[in-house]
Amino acid sequence: MRLDLFLSRTGIIKRRSIAKELADNGLIRINGNAGKAGKEVEAGDIIQISGNRALTIEILAVPSGSVKKTDRERYFKTLDSN
Repeated sequence: MRLDLFLSRTGIIKRRSIAKELADNGLIRINGNAGKAGKEVEAGDIIQISGNRALTIEILAVPSGSVKKTDRERYFKTLDSN
């Protein structure tokens, strides 16, 4: 699944366009490397988001479709947040 799609579907970032903008501006890293919006992510990847709200998460699973709000926590684990 694309990085921007994963972030929006799991509710980490509210809109896919915002996720893309953050990635395009170099504010998202995947496993220590620059995260482009179209980069494919998978379980075990570590995502670091910089900016107003710094956040580091680990992907636990990649959803195959839409995600209910109550099920979001099964797809990622927060490692650090500011």
